[in-house]
Amino acid sequence: MKVMDNLFYTKDHEWLRIEGEFGYVGIADYAQDQLGSIVFVELPEEDDEIAAGEAFGAIESVKAATDIYAPVDGTVVECNYDLEDEPELINEDCYENWIIKIKIEDESQKDDLMNAEEYKEYLETVDEEE
Repeated sequence: MKVMDNLFYTKDHEWLRIEGEFGYVGIADYAQDQLGSIVFVELPEEDDEIAAGEAFGAIESVKAATDIYAPVDGTVVECNYDLEDEPELINEDCYENWIIKIKIEDESQKDDLMNAEEYKEYLETVDEEE
């Protein structure tokens, strides 16, 4: 599984890339691999306020459907509308094809997330449970 060093991760396999006061949110390689071929991405509305741990959208694949959870509190400033027509972009490169861009409310919430090394260790425990 590919894990990017400059990102923060949730136990639900979302990632967060912080750039200034903004954050980009997507799903990790592990999640897209588990889902298989992604056929639909439900996006939130721009200006929606999202809260850490709450679902803001959903992803459907040929195998399953799952909610996408916010890693931190914030306001949606942009959605990746390319995913509406080409949801499979997430399978092609889940780190390049972010889902939403948010204005982060409290950057210190990143301290509740895992860095790349912690996430790799977490993935080992997830694999053992299967």
